[in-house]
Amino acid sequence: MGRLASLKYVAATSLLLPVSAALMWPGRLWIVAVLIAWLIAVSALWIKADRMSCQDRMSRTVHAMQHAGIRTLNHHRHDWMNDLQVLYGYIRLGKLDKSIQYVEKIRERMAGESAVANLGVPSLVSYIQSFRTLTNSLTLEVAIQDGLNLRDMALDEEGVAHTIMETINAYRFAAKTGDEAPSMLRVELSHDDAALYAAFYYEGELINEQQWKQKIQQQLIGAPMKPVGKEHTVTSMLLRAEMRA
Repeated sequence: MGRLASLKYVAATSLLLPVSAALMWPGRLWIVAVLIAWLIAVSALWIKADRMSCQDRMSRTVHAMQHAGIRTLNHHRHDWMNDLQVLYGYIRLGKLDKSIQYVEKIRERMAGESAVANLGVPSLVSYIQSFRTLTNSLTLEVAIQDGLNLRDMALDEEGVAHTIMETINAYRFAAKTGDEAPSMLRVELSHDDAALYAAFYYEGELINEQQWKQKIQQQLIGAPMKPVGKEHTVTSMLLRAEMRA
């Protein structure tokens, strides 16, 4: 990336040579011809470098998404293996009641994962599903009202999704790490006929509460979601996005 940028600027700087020659010896047709040819060559080089840079960025993005997907699948596979081992243990011990309770627990978790997958905004779905691969200092729980799909609502779904992710990130980067259990953030998404609501409930310590407040205030400027009430605290905050008429 740096090499391509340097090449572009070196090529652009090289135009000073024919331009200087044209200024020193005006009226020389061969100098004008050289200047035009040089300009065409530099333009072609600049365009090619831009395309290569774009392809490089796209390749890096694809690789990052692939690695994130692999890490997410590995986490889910680890959960599934744990579930199978627990169920196998209950079955071998003949504990039918425990097996039924554990299957019900798995069913509830699968219903929650299905609700996340049906949110309707791929960036938000991917972010929540892969959150465990991003940090070990914060555990995220998401509860979603039945049938909630941002695409089906009369609001700026991309802006809402961005606000939710940035709010979670504010907690993620501010969560204090240590030897104790990770902090926990519970996000509850619900709606009525008038608005969408996102409630955030945090349990744990922050590195700097004042910086967290500033981050929240900055990312809510111009956002489609606004805090309900004048005060929002670390432990409890409610955001609201009104439906369009």
